[in-house]
Amino acid sequence: MKSVNQTGGESRIGDVRNLSQYSDVAFAFWTVLAAFGCYFCMYFFRKPFTAGRFHDAGVWGLSFKIVLVMAQVAGYMLSKFIGIKIIAEMPPHRRAMTMLWLIFAAEAALVLFGLIPRPWNAVCLFLNGLPLGMVYGLVQGFLEGRRLSELLTAGLCSSFIVADGMTKSLGTWLLLKGVTEDWMPAVAGLLFLIPFGVCAAILARTPPPTDCDVAARNKRYTMNRSERLAFVRRYGIGLIPIVLMYLLVTIVRSIRADFAPEIWKELGNATASSIFTRSETMIAFCVLIMNGAAVLIINNYRAFNSSLATCGLGFVLMTAALLTRTSSADGGFRFMVLIGLGLYLPYVAVHTTLLERMLAMTGERGNVGFLMYVADSVGYLGYVVVMVVRNFYPSATGVLGLLTLLSWLTIVISTACVVTSWIYFSVVKKTS
Repeated sequence: MKSVNQTGGESRIGDVRNLSQYSDVAFAFWTVLAAFGCYFCMYFFRKPFTAGRFHDAGVWGLSFKIVLVMAQVAGYMLSKFIGIKIIAEMPPHRRAMTMLWLIFAAEAALVLFGLIPRPWNAVCLFLNGLPLGMVYGLVQGFLEGRRLSELLTAGLCSSFIVADGMTKSLGTWLLLKGVTEDWMPAVAGLLFLIPFGVCAAILARTPPPTDCDVAARNKRYTMNRSERLAFVRRYGIGLIPIVLMYLLVTIVRSIRADFAPEIWKELGNATASSIFTRSETMIAFCVLIMNGAAVLIINNYRAFNSSLATCGLGFVLMTAALLTRTSSADGGFRFMVLIGLGLYLPYVAVHTTLLERMLAMTGERGNVGFLMYVADSVGYLGYVVVMVVRNFYPSATGVLGLLTLLSWLTIVISTACVVTSWIYFSVVKKTS
């Protein structure tokens, strides 16, 4: 492993001699811009409906908004399971066009959501989530296996943190302008069809990893079923704790995102459209810097351990948020920022560094898309289960109480997962 890292370091220097520094910066800039733009736009086909309250209808005694959230998440979750195969086997030249077809399908489902009366239009959000779940893996495929992968993927991940707030801001604004709750999601998506297409076209022109990238991070391959199973059998003891941590973080992060208006209200803050954007932009900036900095660590094993430490820092911040929460407006804002930062640090670390460096340091044939979709499918399955249990066995503590309880559970179990994974891969390194 040491020789690979040294080669990566030396080839990087040689690359700077052969190419201008401007070209290196330009590649990173345009690639991050395109990846950020694609996934940022995708969120406007997925999340604006959460700005609505949908008070006037219900299904089986459940709030209609809860039904909508569960329907879309169920489609999104199923997409992640399907993506384990599709993303792992997708050839690079088909990624961009596949993304466009998925987005068109998602927008068509939103148009149907506006046309079909309640409560039957809830099915349309299931159909909306079904194509959207595979967009991330297609975008990430352009970014993995490079010396700059952490920086590029951190830029990609910052898009869904910022977009999560901005989609609610746009949704709230459209509702204030008189757009109905049923048509608001389709209108929001329509505004971002052309920007998505432009970003996808730029991303499609991304060159493949260079020889220097391959020397530092190993070549990435499509994976068939037997290769996927062999990888899990070989490294399952170290991979499962990471997936379990990701499961818990995904559940809490999703509750915080999908029920943000309700949580802000329970904290005593007015749900002005700007508050979503302001809090999530602050979080995105910090997460981008802290996770993107892993690109400076050339040694793959050290970068992997550094990313585990970043996860641990996230759980420390979550603890601080829970222990210092107050009922004041400022205290509520601080709580949402700290709990969000604590959740997104490990969540993004899995996307940017942990799985990327796991492949690089083990030297295994494969791709990050497969590992990411294993983690995502489990994560969203867990979220669906929590939503079902919560709504059939409601708690008197509200969404904030549920968020608090699950946050403490996440802190304890996930910290143990980080330690377990660190010990396992330390042993693997010594025996390799």
